Amino acid sequence: MEQEAMLKEILKALELHSGHIHAEIQQMSSQLRAEMQEVGNQLRTEMREMVGKLEEKMDKRFNQLETKVDSLRIELSETQETVDFLSSKTLQHERKIRELYRQQ
Repeated sequence: MEQEAMLKEILKALELHSGHIHAEIQQMSSQLRAEMQEVGNQLRTEMREMVGKLEEKMDKRFNQLETKVDSLRIELSETQETVDFLSSKTLQHERKIRELYRQQ
């Protein structure tokens, strides 16, 4: 009987100890969840900041490209006007040369 009482006490002590361990594990689990949530929030914030900076950088680059394309468009237009002018002058000179050639 004495052994049975001792075994019951040991069993009760083990149950009590397992209850403490279970409570500690639950507390650690809660802390871990909270820390993971905090890390997740920090990552989201950092990613939003990175995306915002990247968007700003891309907008700046697109504006630069737009400016370059506009200046190239103007240059091309001016070049086309010059070509048109020179073509018309060339035709005028060719006509004059033909007329002079016919007069000879």
